[in-house]
Amino acid sequence: MIYTARFCLFFLLLTQAFSVFASTAKIYVWRNEQGVLVFSDSPQPGAEEVDIKEPNTVKSSIDTSILDIKPQAIDNNYQVEIIQPKNNATVRDNTGSVYVSGRIKPIFKRGLKIQLYLDDQPYEKPQTHSMFVLRNVDRGEHQIKMSIFDDKGKVIATSSPVTFYMHRVSVNKAN
Repeated sequence: MIYTARFCLFFLLLTQAFSVFASTAKIYVWRNEQGVLVFSDSPQPGAEEVDIKEPNTVKSSIDTSILDIKPQAIDNNYQVEIIQPKNNATVRDNTGSVYVSGRIKPIFKRGLKIQLYLDDQPYEKPQTHSMFVLRNVDRGEHQIKMSIFDDKGKVIATSSPVTFYMHRVSVNKAN
């Protein structure tokens, strides 16, 4: 059983390899000591030459002429917008955490970085995605915006500023 499977696999690979060289190479066949048929391109004692009438060629049945295989140029006219939090939203979190999410159009390509600004100051380092978490934001009104930098560090897009209000519980009591 194992010899039969190996022979079939060997024969399949051999016939595929011979289809490439069928017009120039000669093929010989003989039986080895175990009685298994052996195909080769070099003659052996007692081998017979296999007569190949026409090369084994495969034609595609799929018409690929309708496919658009030209590389698509990525438009470098980038836009970025902050989608969370909404403009003039109130964020209620006693830890001062704010989740910021941005949307970049048309497509975010490798090498670009995004910088988040909180109250016109860069927040941490630029990163390669548009999800940020602000920590320990003070109570009150704040403004955020995002900028996209290309691989040379040039600003290629900036979002409109978004204002949000951080609401945290105060321990101060009114008199």
